[in-house]
Amino acid sequence: MSAPESASGPATDDPAPEPVTRSAGDDQLTSLGTRAARQLATTTKSEPQMQAITSRWLLKMLPWVDVRGGAYRVNRRLQLKVGRGRVQFDQNGADDVKVIPQTLTELPALRGYSDTEALREIASRFRVREVRAGQILFEAGQPVTEAYLIVHGRFTRFAVGKYGEEEVIGVVTDGDGLGDEAVGRADPLWLTSVRAETAGVVLALSWDTLTEFTGRTPSLAAHLEAYAARQSKPMNRKGEADVPVQAGHVGEPVLPGGFVDYELAPREYELSLTQTVLRVHSRVADLYNDPMDQTEQQLRLTIEEIRERQEWELVNNREFGLLHNIDHGQRISTFSGPPTPDDLDELLSMRRKTRLFLAHPKAIAAFFRQCNRLGLVPGTVSVEGHEVPGWRGVPIFPCSKIPIGPQHTSSIVALRTGEADQGVVGLFQTGIPEEYQPGLNVRFMGIDGTAIIRYLVTAYYSMAILVPDAAGVLENVQIGRTAD
Repeated sequence: MSAPESASGPATDDPAPEPVTRSAGDDQLTSLGTRAARQLATTTKSEPQMQAITSRWLLKMLPWVDVRGGAYRVNRRLQLKVGRGRVQFDQNGADDVKVIPQTLTELPALRGYSDTEALREIASRFRVREVRAGQILFEAGQPVTEAYLIVHGRFTRFAVGKYGEEEVIGVVTDGDGLGDEAVGRADPLWLTSVRAETAGVVLALSWDTLTEFTGRTPSLAAHLEAYAARQSKPMNRKGEADVPVQAGHVGEPVLPGGFVDYELAPREYELSLTQTVLRVHSRVADLYNDPMDQTEQQLRLTIEEIRERQEWELVNNREFGLLHNIDHGQRISTFSGPPTPDDLDELLSMRRKTRLFLAHPKAIAAFFRQCNRLGLVPGTVSVEGHEVPGWRGVPIFPCSKIPIGPQHTSSIVALRTGEADQGVVGLFQTGIPEEYQPGLNVRFMGIDGTAIIRYLVTAYYSMAILVPDAAGVLENVQIGRTAD
C-alpha cells in the first residue's frame, strides 16, 4: 500500500545529502587522503603580488635634494644665445597644413614675442611644399631666399669636407625650423646644405615677404633687432654672457675687467604630488590580520602604485618631466631609424660625465640588434650588485615609462646627475607630517558612517635640470625589426 497523504499534500522522504565527489581511486584508499587532510592543515600564503611593479631605476639613480621651502630655484649665468624649440601644426589633409601661430615663439628669433596678431599673419604666409626623397632643399653658399618649417620627414644637414667628401652635420625632423640663423644679416647665405632623406612636407616662407612684413610691423622689427643685438654680444661656446679674460701675456698689460651676470628670472620648480585615498573597512582591519596585516598590505601596494606614477611623471610631465624639458640643442635624431652605436656615441659626446642611459626595453633590444649586425658586444656595468647592459662604460637602464609612439618609435635619454656636477636632480621634502617614507606621508582621515577607515597617501616630488647639457635625448628611435 502507498503511504497515506497528509492534508498538506503527499508525504515525502527527507532530501538526500549532497554527494561527495571523490577522485579516481579514492574507493581503494586505505588511509586518509591528502584532500581531506588539507582541511586540517595550515595554508602558507604569499603576500599580495603586483604585476605592474618595475625596477624604477630612475628613482634609484637620481640624487635627491631636500627642498625645505617647497620650491627649488635654479640660478644660472645670463644666457644670450636663445635655444630653439619645436613648432606645431594643424593638419586637415595632405594640402591643408598650417602652423599654429603661438608655437612660432619656439623659434629662437621669435622667442618671447607676444603680438598674437602678427604671429597669425606670419603663419598665414607659409606655403605647403612636398619634397621627394633625395631632393636638395638648398645648398651651402646659396642666398637665403626662404625660411622652412619641417612638417614631417627626415632631412640631413651636410657640408663638403676639407678633401671634398660629404660630412653629415646633423638631422632635422618634424617641428624643426630652418632659416632663423639669417636674421640680422644683410645678405644671408646658407651655411650648410639640406637634403631630404625621406619624402616629406615642409612649409616655406619667402624671405622677401618676411622682410616686407617686418618693415611695416614696428613691434616685430624691434624684437628682431633686439635678438640680433644679443647675438652680436660676446659669449662663450655655450651661449652665456662672456667674461673678459687674458692669457699668455707678458709684461704689464692692462687686464680686461668684467663680471659674471646672472639670469634675472631664474626658473623655480615647485614640488608636484601624487595622491590617493586608501579605504579599509574597520571589520577587515580588526578581524582579518593573521598572518598578515590587511591595512599594511593595502598600504604597501598603494605606495607601489604611487611610486610607479611618480616615475612616469618624472619622464612625461609637461612641466618638469625629462621628455618635455630637455633643451632642443640636446635633442638629436637617429641617422637611419634604428638606434646604432654611432647614434649613442653622438649622444654621449654632447655632455661630460654621462652617468646613465634610460630607454624602453624594446629600444634596448633594438640597439642590441644593431650591435649584433656589426659584430659588437656592448658589455655590462655593475650597479648595486646588478649586471646592467652598458655602452662605453655607461649603464643602460630599462624604463617602460618612456612611451612608444604611434609609428613604433621611442626615445633614449642620457643623463648627468648630481648638484656637484651641474646635472639632473630629484626634488623632495623630508620631515613632512606623518611621514611614512622619505617624501611620502600617510595621514589618517577618520572613520565615516559606514565604518570605512580612510587614509590620505601623498608623495611630493619634482625634478630639475640644472644646466641644458645635463640631459640629452636620442629621438625617432625605431624599435621594430627591419628586413636584412
